[in-house]
Amino acid sequence: MRILLRECWALAARGWLGWLLLAVPLAVALKWTGQPAPVLFLAAAVAVIPLAGLLGHATEEVAARLGPTAGGLLNGTLGNAGEMIIALLALRAGHLEVVQASLSGSIVGNLLLVFGLAIFLGGLKREKQTFSRAAAGMNVTMLFLAVVALVTPAVFNLAAFGKIQHQGRAVESLALWTSFVLIAIYLASFVMTFRTHRAWFRGEAHSVATVRPSSALTMLGVATLGIVVCSEILVGAIEQASRALRLTELFVGVIVVAVVGNAAEHSTAILMARKNQVDAALAIAVGSSTQIAMLVAPVLVFVSFAFGTPMTLVFHPLEIAAVVLSVLIIHMVALDGEANWFEGLELLAVYAMLGLGFYFLPAANP
Repeated sequence: MRILLRECWALAARGWLGWLLLAVPLAVALKWTGQPAPVLFLAAAVAVIPLAGLLGHATEEVAARLGPTAGGLLNGTLGNAGEMIIALLALRAGHLEVVQASLSGSIVGNLLLVFGLAIFLGGLKREKQTFSRAAAGMNVTMLFLAVVALVTPAVFNLAAFGKIQHQGRAVESLALWTSFVLIAIYLASFVMTFRTHRAWFRGEAHSVATVRPSSALTMLGVATLGIVVCSEILVGAIEQASRALRLTELFVGVIVVAVVGNAAEHSTAILMARKNQVDAALAIAVGSSTQIAMLVAPVLVFVSFAFGTPMTLVFHPLEIAAVVLSVLIIHMVALDGEANWFEGLELLAVYAMLGLGFYFLPAANP
C-alpha cells in the first residue's frame, strides 16, 4: 500500500501540474459553500487542467505496459478523454452550443495556439527547425478530410434551405451518416499505423513504464473521477457564469472549454518543440485535432441522439471559417518542412484575431 501511494504521488506531482492539483479540493469546497457561479466556473476550469494532465500520464503508463500496438490504440482512444468527459456532461445538461463550439475550438486551438506557441518558443534560439514533410503532409491531409466531413452539414443546409441554422430530419440523418464515415476512416488509420505501414511510424516510440500497473490504473481511475466531479461543477456554472462575465456560450466553448480540456497536452507539444523535436510537437497538435474531428465529434453525435437532443454538426459560420483557415494555414507552414519563430508568432496572431471575433460576436445573430 505504501509503494502504491508513493508511486501515485510521484505520478501526480510531475512538473507544474502537481501544484495545480490544489485547485481540485478548492473547487469542491467552493461548490460546497455555495459560492457565486463565476467563481465556481473559474476554479473548476483550473482544476480540470491538472486532472487532464494526470489522466494523460496514467494513460501513457498503462499504454507502455501493453506494447506498441495496443498501447498506441489506447493512447489514440483516450488522448482527449478529458475533453470528452466535459462534452458529455455539457451535452447531458443541454448545452449543445458549448459542446459544438468546444469541438471547433479544440481544432483551431491545437493548430494555431498550440503549434504556434510551440514553434515560437522552440525557434527563439534557432534559425529554423525542421520536420518530416511526408509525415506532416499525411497528418494534415487526414485532418483536412475530417474537416470536410464536419462542414458538410452546414454546406448542405445552405444549399438545400438557404440558411446554415436550419434544423430537420434530413440534417440529423446526414450528421449520423457522416459520423459513421468519420469513425470508419479513423479506425482504418490505426490499421495503417500499426499494421500495413508500421515502418513509417517507427519514430513514434512509446514511453517506458515507470510505475507498476496497479498504480497507473489507480491514478487513471482517480483522474477520471476527479474530471467528472470538476466538470460537473464547471458545466453547472456555465450558464450563470456566462451571463455574469458577459460571455456568449459560443465563446466559452470555442476558447475556454477548448483550452482547459487540452492544456496539459498543449504543454507537452511546447516542451517537445523547445527540445527541437518539432515532428513530435506537430504530431501532437495535428493528431489531437484529427482525433477531435474523427472520434470525439462522431461519438458525441451518437450520444446526443441517445439523450434525445440531436447534435447536427451544423457549426456557426465563424466556426467554419476558423477551422478551414486553420487547416489551410497549417498546410502552408508544413509545406516546406521548416519552421521558425516568426511563423509561430503569425499563427498566434491569427488565433488572437479569431478569438477577438468570437468575443465580440453578439449572442443572437439575425
